[in-house]
Amino acid sequence: MVEQDCPYPDLDDYDQKALHLWAEKDQKVLAYCRIFNKGIKYPETSIGRVLTTEKGRGKNFGKQLIQYAVETIENRFRTSEIRISAQDYLLRFYSGFGFEDTGKKYLEDNIPHTEMFRK
Repeated sequence: MVEQDCPYPDLDDYDQKALHLWAEKDQKVLAYCRIFNKGIKYPETSIGRVLTTEKGRGKNFGKQLIQYAVETIENRFRTSEIRISAQDYLLRFYSGFGFEDTGKKYLEDNIPHTEMFRK
């Protein structure tokens, strides 16, 4: 939020509906995301608010977290259809997990984003 100059409240109307996943060490969060069942953010399940803290970068926590999020969705919600809103510089990263560019591009907090979908 601070690094990307995107101030918004951490708590929103979706936090209570999300399943929160994170990695931590010594009680410090290193990576975090939230996942949603179908019909909450999109008609499909979704992953959002993905982040890796400065202390967590370069240690593959982001990859492990997304892999775990995908596996959690598949096991808990019984689907592999997942929609995300990805910052454009991470398109290649997410494509490594089977996400495909939908062609829907937009600015969010003045940062280029692309909607991606995984079947």
